[in-house]
Amino acid sequence: MGDMKILIVDDEPDIVELVAYNLRREGFDVSPAFDGEEALARIRKEKFDFVILDLMLPGIKGMEICRIMRNDPRTKNIPIIMLTAKGEEVDKILGLEMGADDYMTKPFSPRELLARIKTVMRRSSEKTDETVVRVGKLAINKETYTVTKDDKPLELSSTEFWLLLYLVERRGKVFYRDQLLDAVWKDEAFVEPRTVDVHIRRLRTQIEDDPANPGYVKTKRGIGYYVDREA
Repeated sequence: MGDMKILIVDDEPDIVELVAYNLRREGFDVSPAFDGEEALARIRKEKFDFVILDLMLPGIKGMEICRIMRNDPRTKNIPIIMLTAKGEEVDKILGLEMGADDYMTKPFSPRELLARIKTVMRRSSEKTDETVVRVGKLAINKETYTVTKDDKPLELSSTEFWLLLYLVERRGKVFYRDQLLDAVWKDEAFVEPRTVDVHIRRLRTQIEDDPANPGYVKTKRGIGYYVDREA
């Protein structure tokens, strides 16, 4: 892990110091940023493999930084864990909808954060067969980890990519939320079933012509999600 570079963005020095200390013990190369402007400047200038991003920052807020990263081809695939001192579900949902791969509510344990980082990184770097899976207007490239619609690239996070690929490769089968958590989030013990709904909703905004009437990822009411065999 020594060549993996992580940016920690938080305006609380004690939290940055605690997180940095524990990540360096695990062999990560860690850099700090204490406000939104500094974080954006470093993200644009340097190459990071992971960003830990506080929601409430001085100046540019964490949510805006997340949005900017996801809209930039150079940074759109960098995994992001969002930190927030707020416990309200709406903040967590907004962070995920903006493209964060996971979230943590302060206070949190460094061990839990490390477990989440490793899980998100594993999902992002997991290797699959070098092939393209096609469904309707979509082309899912398992070598480059990209998705196109009508040959135009889509802006999917790593989690959205794996979720879509998992469902497409198993067309016709309906999956409970817990099944998708086990398959896509794997041994991540801290993810709630609600997280699946948030990622499905964001995924639909990217791949569907009409997200309110999805043609690809459909809902089996009271059960879960699936991709139609005839899609």
